[in-house]
Amino acid sequence: MIDFHVHMGTMYRELYPERVPLTVHQLIDRMNREGIEIGVLLPLESPEGRWGYFLTEEAVEARDQYPERLIAFACVDPRYPKAAEFIDHFVTRHGCKGFGEHVNGLAFDDELNKIIYAKCDEHGLPLDFEINTNLCWDEVGLPRLEACLKEFPNVKFVGHGPAFWTAISADDPRAGYPKGPVKPGGAVDRLLSEYDNLYADLSAGSGYNAMTRDPEFAQGFIERHWRKLLWGTDIMYPDHPLPHMEWLKTLDVTAEVREAIGSGNARRVLGLDED
Repeated sequence: MIDFHVHMGTMYRELYPERVPLTVHQLIDRMNREGIEIGVLLPLESPEGRWGYFLTEEAVEARDQYPERLIAFACVDPRYPKAAEFIDHFVTRHGCKGFGEHVNGLAFDDELNKIIYAKCDEHGLPLDFEINTNLCWDEVGLPRLEACLKEFPNVKFVGHGPAFWTAISADDPRAGYPKGPVKPGGAVDRLLSEYDNLYADLSAGSGYNAMTRDPEFAQGFIERHWRKLLWGTDIMYPDHPLPHMEWLKTLDVTAEVREAIGSGNARRVLGLDED
């Protein structure tokens, strides 16, 4: 199994010491206990992202301690004046295999965010992003995301977050964790069908809620898009509950589909079989 969405470090400064930082050794121990082979480390470097930070340098250092188990992404706030050079440095010198978690207080298609996308396009990097009410925000129907999918075709955009997953339904444009039936025709369903460079990150409460709020709809959604779905947890502290584990194990799909969601799709997006 490949966990495509992993954090460590100080993610909950406002709850310290009840929620202590997750160390790399604790992370590997948890991965061992859960049967996770590889974790993708997603730094968080924008002030709106959390009440804490996980720096790219920390992800690289952790990866270097467990190079067979961890993959490091790079992340930088797009308002940093040298964001483009930062990405070049961490990709070419430190071997970062993607960008993210991309979450900041700008519109998804803000010109500063497009600097990030252009660099990911140049390097052929996957980019894991969150869309929320006021984070990398978009309108109903996700038109800003769609415009970027067209403009940057070499970027493997991996969607995540409450407002992204709420858009699985055509009748509920609000961010959050809605319950109850999904109305077919949501933007996420359409965009996954129409754009080869869009993928979906199943991690966190948002992804889990989207897959469990309406099991009948989710079954059809998985049948349509199983080649584009990336399993993950969004782990952030040592005893973080991970319902995604049981969800994947009990999913009513073929072994081929379970393997693709659990690791195969991630291997393809990350280019692991090309190394």
